[in-house]
Amino acid sequence: MSSPKTKDPNSKEVSKNEDVVLDQTLRPTRWDEYIGQKHIKDNVKILLKAAEERGHIPEHILFYGPPGLGKTTLAHLIAKETGRQMKITSGPAIEKVGDLASILTNLASGDILFIDEIHRLNKMVEEILYPAMESGVLDIIIGKGPSARTIQLDLPPFTLIAATTRVALISSPLRSRFSGGVFRLEFYSNEEIGKIVERSSKLLNITLEEDALKEIAKRSRFTPRTANYFLKRARDFAQVNKKSEKQNLDQKIVKDALNMLAVDNIGLNSSDRKFLEILIEKFNGGPVGLKTMAAALSEEEATIEEVVEPYLIQLGLLERTARGRVATKKAYEHLGFDLKENQKKLL
Repeated sequence: MSSPKTKDPNSKEVSKNEDVVLDQTLRPTRWDEYIGQKHIKDNVKILLKAAEERGHIPEHILFYGPPGLGKTTLAHLIAKETGRQMKITSGPAIEKVGDLASILTNLASGDILFIDEIHRLNKMVEEILYPAMESGVLDIIIGKGPSARTIQLDLPPFTLIAATTRVALISSPLRSRFSGGVFRLEFYSNEEIGKIVERSSKLLNITLEEDALKEIAKRSRFTPRTANYFLKRARDFAQVNKKSEKQNLDQKIVKDALNMLAVDNIGLNSSDRKFLEILIEKFNGGPVGLKTMAAALSEEEATIEEVVEPYLIQLGLLERTARGRVATKKAYEHLGFDLKENQKKLL
């Protein structure tokens, strides 16, 4: 009889599982541990308290905003605060009406259903979700053609919490059914990111010097997930290169680790810099259209619009105009290009 296979400790699967466990460890479990998004926390606390006092389940809630800002964490906190069970799924995972029907009919009274990436729900599935959210019933069509008939199944009371990065892709009828509120998560300040990194370092038993903490915060793109990722990679870098014992991280270690990741001092990665370099060198700083930039970068238009450009615009390095994308003076200065020299080329 063959012995059971052991996992290679260097395998990608082990590494991925470790990251998942770490992410769960770093996730806040109480309201006072969740830093930032005060306007959302205050509103949700009132919603939950009012529902509890009336003896009702909380109303349906939608969170939206860029990836990594804490939408899933908020859903977990609501489940803990209410003491409810939470079932987790995602828009792409619910392919057929039967999939949604199975999920809804297996909910217990008061359960929370969390649907991530709800904007990717199939339209047929979405139609079934309307009466489930509004009236607590599931409409099922039996048969086809003239002999088809509809039956209604009563569902146990439940709370739907949904998250999306693209709220504009959610239909108006679906958005209107989130009676508990539609909340946008904002980017974090460097001070808030610093507090998050400080908490994470303690949970990971990392001693982080103040300068090192600030270095991670200013390069983290105002996003907690990115900040925690940088912290873990800096720890790994120090460990492998024997730069530090007992997981002590100073500013130099953090800088060396993030430079190896090609993340510069304001958080731009190689894709961001390549975008700006092509815009300035090939197109004299613009204006240039999205399709042209996508072709020049060999990148999809959606990736440029949703991944690359938002951070550049937020930092004031890029402007979107009616005529196309334009690099700002700040972009020239950051990359070391001469703005006046480029302007001469246009004359």
